[in-house]
Amino acid sequence: MIVDVHAHYDDEAFLNDLEDVMARLKREGIVAISSSSSIESSKENIEIAKKYDHIYVNVGIHPHEAKDAPKDFEDDLFELAKYEKNVAIGEVGLDYHYDFSPRDVQKEVFVRQIELAKKLNLPIVVHSREAHKDTLDILQEHAIGKIPILIHCYSGSVEMSRILRKHGIYISVGGVVTFQNAKKLIEVVKEYPLELLMLETDSPYLTPHPHRGKRNDSTYLKYVISKIAEIKEVSEDEVIKKTTQNAMDVFGIK
Repeated sequence: MIVDVHAHYDDEAFLNDLEDVMARLKREGIVAISSSSSIESSKENIEIAKKYDHIYVNVGIHPHEAKDAPKDFEDDLFELAKYEKNVAIGEVGLDYHYDFSPRDVQKEVFVRQIELAKKLNLPIVVHSREAHKDTLDILQEHAIGKIPILIHCYSGSVEMSRILRKHGIYISVGGVVTFQNAKKLIEVVKEYPLELLMLETDSPYLTPHPHRGKRNDSTYLKYVISKIAEIKEVSEDEVIKKTTQNAMDVFGIK
């Protein structure tokens, strides 16, 4: 079994052929977690997970959508999170690259979702783009040592990754590691222990080389696995074994 811990199968890019994509994943022994961006997205992902036994979900509100979050969004998320195949609150966090939501609103919604995850005893899946210091500050105050943390599609510095590693924070790596300009991420992967690494695609985005520019899906994980194995000088089987075990341990994937 291979686990893609972060995809978006509720995205409209899969509207016309989701069933075919799901069939390919199942044939290749891939389990995927479809991550949410809003209350509506969370509901859509749950419907997908009900239909396909190899799909799990995260429910949550993305920082882009924080400005539109209902005042009492915790009530909705609390109920959605009870779904048996929901394995985390996510994706949550901060995005200072686009700033689609005011930063103070992003921070508030992030913290409130962390508190909800603690109440539900669930992990959090964190989005952090050009906001690494504020993300770490919030995690240190509210989450570290309290619930498992996965930072998806890690894009921070080697120095920041060393801090995360000391706190036992997981990171997931996707197609970006195969890009020609991925020198910083390659250094992170080289240092970060396999015991704290997971695999992702962020489908339909960030398709790995040599298929960059096409729609991504979880079957392209093989290119990510191959690159991580090359960087860490271990076998592909070792990468699969360790990252799958990490996903099972953190998210209860069976």
